[in-house]
Amino acid sequence: MKITVNGSARECAEQSTVATLISELELTGKKIAVELNQEILPYDQYGEYKLQDGDRLEIVHAIGGGQDDTFVIAGKAYRSRLLVGTGKYKDLEETRLATEASGAEIVTVAIRRTNIGQNKDEPNLLDVISPDKYTILPNTAGCYTAEEAVRTCRLGRELLGGHKLVKLEVLADPKTLFPDVAQTYIAAEQLVKDGFDVMVYTNDDPVAAKRLEEIGCVAVMPLAAPIGSGLGIRNPYNILTIVENAKVPILVDAGVGTASDAAIAMELGCDGVLMNTAIAAAKNPVLMASAMKKGIEAGREAFLAGRMPKKRFASASSPLEGLFF
Repeated sequence: MKITVNGSARECAEQSTVATLISELELTGKKIAVELNQEILPYDQYGEYKLQDGDRLEIVHAIGGGQDDTFVIAGKAYRSRLLVGTGKYKDLEETRLATEASGAEIVTVAIRRTNIGQNKDEPNLLDVISPDKYTILPNTAGCYTAEEAVRTCRLGRELLGGHKLVKLEVLADPKTLFPDVAQTYIAAEQLVKDGFDVMVYTNDDPVAAKRLEEIGCVAVMPLAAPIGSGLGIRNPYNILTIVENAKVPILVDAGVGTASDAAIAMELGCDGVLMNTAIAAAKNPVLMASAMKKGIEAGREAFLAGRMPKKRFASASSPLEGLFF
């Protein structure tokens, strides 16, 4: 029979128990936690749970600071699950310092017309955010049609010497900056056909997210709230559904306001979070970038650890046996 362990399909013999599986994985005696079909199993009862065809298990252990916990986009592994933008900073030096403090490995940049006649000695964004150090992610911010987005991605690929990884967003209107999902589908199909690796911004709709995955996007990026709003995750249940149904990385994009918002996204099981305004608009952007890094790490560790189940009533932490009164 077939089961899924930590996201990967695995063949399992009939009548196997959770204890049998743990032995096969050479994890017997290790400090682990096991979740079977979203139910946490007591470690001393693994032998009592018989596996069934289609079961899904998560087996986790504790780690420190995200070490040895990478995620993969377009075939490349990344340690940092925080992606950052480069807009809204007061100058390029602040951009550089905040980006470094964030620990990000993927940095988004907008593609705009060059300032004809600018001083040849004027600093350029790519001078402080070097492609030798970061994965540069051209985005289609400001595009309102599929045609505009596709043209922008093609120019970005030329600008970065054949770079295929892009962030696609096609906006519906300037007031909400919500995605135009219909135009996003059209642009995504064209870009995938053209050989791009597409990370795509969309709304928090599980149906739309799955459709974009099926089109061939390498990562799907549902919004938490409107771009630049700082409202945090408004619909965690939709984000959770998107994560549970996905076979590609899911990254929250837009609406994060502070480190606790980033932690919540990671606790839901998201693979990462992309943000710009939450850092750049803070009173101290460099310090906020550092806080966001820690929030991402804490949320990821909490997800891997597996939170306790919620209960309606109290449960004493100390044993009642042995009381002397």
